[in-house]
Amino acid sequence: MIQNKSMEITVGMFVAAGIVAIFVLAMKVSNFAEYDNEAGYQVVAEFENIGGLKVRSPITMAGVRVGRVSAIRLDSESYNAVVTIDLYGNFNTIPTDTAASIYTAGLLGEQYISLEAGAEDEFLQNGDVIDLTQPALVLEQVIGQFLFSKAEGEE
Repeated sequence: MIQNKSMEITVGMFVAAGIVAIFVLAMKVSNFAEYDNEAGYQVVAEFENIGGLKVRSPITMAGVRVGRVSAIRLDSESYNAVVTIDLYGNFNTIPTDTAASIYTAGLLGEQYISLEAGAEDEFLQNGDVIDLTQPALVLEQVIGQFLFSKAEGEE
């Protein structure tokens, strides 16, 4: 009977450890685990197509996370997506002519914004606009264009 109880306690501890591991993994995948409250600044970028970009998507520069997407809205005049970017305060020397591109990472297809530094001596400030943007590459459009060009070539 005592051996049976110790076996049940051991199994219970393994189940609890498994639940904690799944919770930690879910937090890492959903990007909630790395929320940074450090005071930073916001900039805005306008894209023709943001694909599957979401609020809280990462912003990277040379592979280093420098911020997060804080808001996405549709401009009623240009019908482009306006993305508000929260940059962390310790990255306050990003040139004003920086370019922003939307890329896809990983097997799950998470999209993120990558910044490529320009050469200006002035730096982005709170409320600035990133003018140089490259929209998301939509795989369906690329395949459609490829098939259309092949069909035209056969005629």
